[in-house]
Order: sequence, then C-alpha cells, then structure tokens
Amino acid sequence: MAHIDYYFSTVSPFTYLAGMRLEEIAARHGASITYKPVDILALFLRTGGQALKDRHDSRKEYRLQELRRQAAKAGIPINLQPAFFPVNSAPSSYAIIAAQAAGGGDLGALVHGFTRACWAEERDIADDTVVRDVLAHAGFNPKLADSGLLLGAETYVKNLEEAVNRGAFGAPFYITDQDERFWGQDRLDDLDLFLSGKL
Repeated sequence: MAHIDYYFSTVSPFTYLAGMRLEEIAARHGASITYKPVDILALFLRTGGQALKDRHDSRKEYRLQELRRQAAKAGIPINLQPAFFPVNSAPSSYAIIAAQAAGGGDLGALVHGFTRACWAEERDIADDTVVRDVLAHAGFNPKLADSGLLLGAETYVKNLEEAVNRGAFGAPFYITDQDERFWGQDRLDDLDLFLSGKL
C-alpha cells in the first residue's frame, strides 16, 4: 500500500487551498497518510526561504494574486488579509498531533478546519476555544487540546527536523514512500498521476 508523509502548516494559505484533495487522492489509490505539522517559518529559515515580511514587494504582490486565483480555481472563499495572521500555529499543530495519536476522528477535516478558520472564517487558531471547537467538529475529543501538549511539543520539533532532512522546504509538501516529492497544492494532480503509475 502506498504511503504519503504530509508536511504542512496550519497557518499556510496554500495548505488551506489544498482543501480535502489529498484525502480524496489517497482514498482513490488506497494510500495512507501521516500528518506532520511543522513550524513553517522555521522551515523557511532552515532551507533558504524568507519570512513573508522580509520578502521583496514584488513577491508579496504576486503571492496575493496567486492566492486569489487559486482560491477562485478551487471554488473556496479566502480572506487575503485575515484578522488573525500571522498567528502562533503551535496550539493547532499540537492538537492535530494529539488527534492523530488518539484516533477516532477525521484528520483531513481537522487540518482543513484549522486552515479554513484562519483563512476564511476570521478565527484565531491559537485560541483554546477555537482549537476545541475545530477538534469537536472533526470528530475528536476537545480535551485533546489539553492532554496532548507534551506529545505535541516533542513531535512538532521532530517533524521540523525530519522535514529539513527529507528535503521539504515549504507547505504543503507531500513525500511518498518512494521519496518522490511534491511541493504545493498545485502539484496534487502530479501526485495523483504518480500514484497511478503515469509519472
């Protein structure tokens, strides 16, 4: 059975724009997914990228155009200047790590729930009430927001190191068990073709 390691950030608009397409592709090919939230700013700095605030204006302007176009293409709403961005991604990431360990809910819906909260619903994903609500809506025990702190913190650091060592440098980033790498939600069609044996 094929497997995909999924490196992402809950504050990444491009992770949001991926929607649930990864889960649909994995289901189509009988592939499993391991969800690996990372500190995106740390990943950028470790792999030659720049924080958004430090980028040239032309890059910032292009990013906004691309977000608008990709959201329209995906048919999902997006706020290009969300009220709670930048925001601390650790609480939501810890919740995802705890939920993956606990099982019982829909991890894809959980990831999308956090990114949608940030990029379409004007909600603070660092707020405990929001974290609990998103957990509950994805079928997980809201108390995971408290009980998963230690595991979450340790795994979050490990995920970053692993991402750097495996060649990931942005989000979303997909790596198959054959070490085939795909960067960005706009490469999901290529991942689908690869799993089909066409690439």
